[in-house]
Amino acid sequence: MSNLGEFDLIHRYFERSSKDHHIVLGIGDDAAAVHVPSGEVLLTCTDTLVAGRHFPDITAAYDIGWKSLAVNLSDIAAMGGVARWATLALTMPAADPIWLEGFAAGFFALADLHGVSLIGGDTTRGPLSITIHVLGTTQAEGMIKRQGARPGDAIYVSGYPGEAAWVLECLLRGAAPGELRCRLDRPEPRLHLGRYLQNKATAAIDISDGLVQDLQHILRASGVGATLDIARLPRRGMDSAKPSLQQSLAGGDDYELLFTLPAGQLINDWTDEPILTCIGHIDAEPGLRGLGLTGLEPMDLRGYQHF
Repeated sequence: MSNLGEFDLIHRYFERSSKDHHIVLGIGDDAAAVHVPSGEVLLTCTDTLVAGRHFPDITAAYDIGWKSLAVNLSDIAAMGGVARWATLALTMPAADPIWLEGFAAGFFALADLHGVSLIGGDTTRGPLSITIHVLGTTQAEGMIKRQGARPGDAIYVSGYPGEAAWVLECLLRGAAPGELRCRLDRPEPRLHLGRYLQNKATAAIDISDGLVQDLQHILRASGVGATLDIARLPRRGMDSAKPSLQQSLAGGDDYELLFTLPAGQLINDWTDEPILTCIGHIDAEPGLRGLGLTGLEPMDLRGYQHF
């Protein structure tokens, strides 16, 4: 058992120098202070991950560190923003140096990939849970919201929804998910895609609780309906990994982007990963309709329920 105190722990695993000139005060004071870039607005989001509920107990510390930041960066991506700073509130049963080293390595691997600086937080003893608060910025006129989808807009999704749910099912029944394990443990926040969609997408959301459930948030905010073409749902050509229709539509934990584009607007100039697939269109009539949807009850498509 480690004798690390709270401040020793913070200094050893989480305090790092930063070249970000927007940071006035970072770790080490009562609060952090940052300059928001001129002409931009501040984006802020918070997510909590609880052991056994948001990630299996067998999840490696590195993957917990990565995912706890990724789920927040995904929210910034959905609004077309640049992720800049994060705070971390870490509750854990004990100050285990091996676990802390792995957690910090995963967290900073993703943070460094996207230029995110850790500027503060808190540590305490208790059941394992991680709360991360991310701050980002964007141009106000280019900000993408859930509100804005219009009748005739095309509905697009990035990546392959359902794979994270398929991996989780494999783990729960003791099967090996193979190369797709990272889809659950290390989701890739689509920040590059979100910035690309600025001034293109009419509405967007990240898929955290299931494609259908999250699409409903766009529909309600925009006052519209939608038709999904189930045959268009993207699937990889892998015999060993085939998410069910329910997993693709309601599985959650994908952290892909779901967005709408004006009718006739093409995205042929997108040549990066992930793949983008048109899966339906926005209707004036309220409600959600599925072409080719059979054998599933409406309750099957509710998505993840937090309570």
